[in-house]
Amino acid sequence: MSRRMQRQRLSRAASILLATIVATAGCSDFPDDLSVSRQGAMQRSIDESRRTAIVNAVEIAASAVVSVNATVRQRITPRSRFDALFLPPGAERQVRSSGTGLIVLPDGVIVTNQHVVAGAERVVVTLADGREFEAQLLGEDPLTDIAVLRIPGRDLPVSRLGSSEDLMIGEWVVALGNPYAYLLGNAEPTVTVGVVSATGRNILPSEDQVGLYLDMIQTDAAINPGNSGGPLVNASGEVIGINSSILSNSGGNVGLGFAIPIERAVRVADEIVRTGTVRRAWLGLEVAGPGQAGDWRSANGVQVTSVAPDGPAAAAGVRPGDVLTSAAGHPLRNYLDWEAVKLDLHVGDVVTTSTRRDGEPRDVRIVSADLPTVTAAKVTVLRDLELVTVTPAIRAEREVRSDQGALIYRLSDAVSRATGLRTGDVIIAINRTAVRSAQEFADLVNALPPGRPFRVTFERGNAYSWVDLSFR
Repeated sequence: MSRRMQRQRLSRAASILLATIVATAGCSDFPDDLSVSRQGAMQRSIDESRRTAIVNAVEIAASAVVSVNATVRQRITPRSRFDALFLPPGAERQVRSSGTGLIVLPDGVIVTNQHVVAGAERVVVTLADGREFEAQLLGEDPLTDIAVLRIPGRDLPVSRLGSSEDLMIGEWVVALGNPYAYLLGNAEPTVTVGVVSATGRNILPSEDQVGLYLDMIQTDAAINPGNSGGPLVNASGEVIGINSSILSNSGGNVGLGFAIPIERAVRVADEIVRTGTVRRAWLGLEVAGPGQAGDWRSANGVQVTSVAPDGPAAAAGVRPGDVLTSAAGHPLRNYLDWEAVKLDLHVGDVVTTSTRRDGEPRDVRIVSADLPTVTAAKVTVLRDLELVTVTPAIRAEREVRSDQGALIYRLSDAVSRATGLRTGDVIIAINRTAVRSAQEFADLVNALPPGRPFRVTFERGNAYSWVDLSFR
């Protein structure tokens, strides 16, 4: 082959290669109409691929997410005898905590977690645009872990509320919140993405987490300290839950986050806005908890252990020994399922319950009533209730699982009948506040508002249990 023919072939190959580069890269050095058109189409395609459903969901939800900063005064407990020499009696310190909330009404009504603002002297809310407002606490419900704040704003952006009833396992969800907000330089919420891992989760109390979380939405979207009270939204930008807790040995995210269903949060918030408190429905029966029955997690039903005389369950014909298999259309596999049903009841609701008695099935209709009040002054209850602080020696002697709390050393028969507590019980929490000593129990009881329901969590027989009470 002649050199001329070789040069011609090389020239044609170079032309083809150059045309390919121009066509694929849209090189601006060769501004022919076809290349510019292809470059524009590629850029539009890239822009469209960047705008995912997640991006749209965040744009819808982010403006109504706020940062909640609370100032709490805590009593300083000496950690040793040496510390006690230098701490004056009743020494206190101010502690700041942060969480998240969402605006649900344009006049400044905000929903957050109760544990974010528990015991707060001052609450400051920061909007996504950086504006700050001092917030008023309208009310709180420790049992559902919901609190409602109000700020003096008008025409504020509000969250688009959805439903948790039709959630699909595996569908995309987005968590918005303010983890470690005090370390960040602006108020825009942090976004994490995951899927719905499970629904209807019931979480048993532990030494690190007092109180019950029932019928929760589980997600692997990263939730860290400061996310509490923030929204969990679906791909349409609708709030389907309130992020509340994580299970973690380290305190950080390990992919086990839980959110309160939005329906429960809205019900509680609506009642707080209208009345300032939440009425607790009462059915007048107790069921066997862990340690009182065999494999309680997979038991087919829950056994009734006691029925309050003249209570709603007694009026419906329920007796001790009956086994409840379903309630309000929900199967009862264990006692946590029963607690979840009770948690979402209004006073006056009719609960259709399937039971077994001596192997025979029957249905009963229980009309819920107001939680009865303990007809005794707080000082009388404390006089008839002697407690001692849990120490290593007491733990060993009594075989107590909890490493802190207040052990009931003596109580009168009247108080035992009124509260359901017994000698030897170890009180570990009131509502979601841990009890570390007998004195802390007394302080927490004295601070309770009259007539407001509260929950006492205690250890009995190496198992956790609780009782709902109200002082008149």
